[in-house]
Amino acid sequence: MNQHTRFNLPICLAVEEDAFFHSDDIVKRYIPDIIGQKAIVVSEEFLIGIYKEKITDISRDFGNAEIVSMNSASFDEAVAIAKKVCIEDIKVIIGIGGGRVLDTAKYAAHISKAVYICMPTSLSNDSLASPFSVLETYGKARKTFACKIPTAIIVDTNMIINAPVGQTLSGIGDTIAKHTALYDWKLSASKTSSQVDDFAYALSRMSFDSVYHCDQQDMKSRVFIRILSRALVMGGLAMEIAGSSRPCSGSEHLFAHAIEEYYPDIKISHGLAVALGTIPACIFQRQDIDGLLSFFKAHGLDVDPASYGITKDMFADMWEKARTVRTGRITVLDEIKHDRVQLDEIYSRMAEGI
Repeated sequence: MNQHTRFNLPICLAVEEDAFFHSDDIVKRYIPDIIGQKAIVVSEEFLIGIYKEKITDISRDFGNAEIVSMNSASFDEAVAIAKKVCIEDIKVIIGIGGGRVLDTAKYAAHISKAVYICMPTSLSNDSLASPFSVLETYGKARKTFACKIPTAIIVDTNMIINAPVGQTLSGIGDTIAKHTALYDWKLSASKTSSQVDDFAYALSRMSFDSVYHCDQQDMKSRVFIRILSRALVMGGLAMEIAGSSRPCSGSEHLFAHAIEEYYPDIKISHGLAVALGTIPACIFQRQDIDGLLSFFKAHGLDVDPASYGITKDMFADMWEKARTVRTGRITVLDEIKHDRVQLDEIYSRMAEGI
């Protein structure tokens, strides 16, 4: 990647109390020319039910924008929304929801070249600002598509405070994963002709550090929410600058992908699966795990695979599958032999909280 490569940055990142109730003022402040342009709001039926007042208010603020309830987080759904946007001369897509909604709205905006305003209802992963959308393709199979990052990101701290704790924990997990991802990125660069982009690396490291070294551990405090929001956005920008997901995704993500693809019945969020993967990844990389473990403990993040329904045999198989789940992505898994005894030992240690 040469330094003349162009990349996009969001024009606005607002993290404010009740931001959803004055989103039009925030947008006016940063991108005044889109006020008055035709817009749609994309969300999911159950969220439209829960947040009816806020979503109706946002629709009113943007010229009584039509509220579109999406059926699935799929490629077809994103294309159908993009088709509507193009045919009806809609200029702005406002995505309100979690990762599923935001990825679908983001890709629809990318295809239709509409302005995309991202309004998360939870901070469950770094997809809110990333240049990628993970969408269903055929059946439950999912694929990652490159796309444009949001023009504006508006985080309402009250929404995040009231979101389920598990979703915030998931966002913390996705942020902490950068520790092992950055190690794998450097390892990959040393084995190939590719280079580590220093600026993207620094941004991803700052994203990790800001949460890992945060003194405020109350996940419902505004200070913590502001820090986590910025950390997730920094991760997205690191990927945009690097032109790949390498600053945020390494062997721990391959483990999570193996669960998603081969064990769809395991009910674990992406961020928590990734967090679970950072412990073994750290051990494979010969990095110290004590700091990560005490961090997880302090935030009440469970590292026992059995608590997610993952048996010892499944755990070993997931790591075996992790090697093949994304061909061509070099990580520490290419350096080590598959060692069932070691994996069983790691599983037992994680079951005991190590």
